[in-house]
Amino acid sequence: MAVPKSYYAPTGGHPGQETLLTDRAVFTDAYAVIPRRTMRDIVTSYLPFWHETRLWVLARPLSGFAETFSQYIMEVSPGGGSERPETDPDAEGVLFVVEGEAVLNVEGTRHDLRAGSYAFLPPETDWTFKNESTNPVRFHWVRKSYEAVDGLDFPEAFVTHEDDVAPIEMPGTEGKWATTRFVDPKDLRHDMHVNIVTFQPGAVIPFAETHVMEHGLYVLEGKAVYRLNQDWVEVEAGDYMWLRAFCPQACYAGGPGAFRYLLYKDVNRHMAL
Repeated sequence: MAVPKSYYAPTGGHPGQETLLTDRAVFTDAYAVIPRRTMRDIVTSYLPFWHETRLWVLARPLSGFAETFSQYIMEVSPGGGSERPETDPDAEGVLFVVEGEAVLNVEGTRHDLRAGSYAFLPPETDWTFKNESTNPVRFHWVRKSYEAVDGLDFPEAFVTHEDDVAPIEMPGTEGKWATTRFVDPKDLRHDMHVNIVTFQPGAVIPFAETHVMEHGLYVLEGKAVYRLNQDWVEVEAGDYMWLRAFCPQACYAGGPGAFRYLLYKDVNRHMAL
């Protein structure tokens, strides 16, 4: 019997005056860790043309750090949404729902979203978003300026769900480490991937990955000890990690259940000179 998937979503609020200040938040020149405890009402933002909506900004391009993408956790209240969600004509996006229900219209086609729903939206896509339910909907919005290549068409928009995409096991791991890939890695029209990575209890990345891709990692479920540069940090569901290019990285999954995270990386393009 399959174990139900879990998707952690922040709800805001504010800690009491008796709460200790000590936390796991850290920002270095190689990585950042934003614990779920920091995602409070006081750090929310708002966007033009989005109604009854607030968001937590997890990542944005910073010179000398991660530079290719931004990532938000959006919270849309009942009746809220947008008829003009994206104001940058060069931006592509991925939406991933972690809580609630919403209606996404893409080029006139309605899609009913729920926790685990995934949408890819290329540049110049006509789309709208509306919460027609009686509860808030919370979702990740990953944005990147699309790097067009002469001779390659834009990739098409699509909407799917994690349940409809079979995870691919990493070789030699007996299924203990698997990646749910929503885009074919050989499809060079795509210049970013947003995947879900799953580790079973006790599984490990058995070497320090050191590579050119930038990363945003949002922990959907479980806990682990993550190696970031020269440091080991504990992370849990709701935490976010932001890694610049070539930051060494590895992890041990701590159990007792699966450790899963939503992963951004930039791919398939020449390095700008």
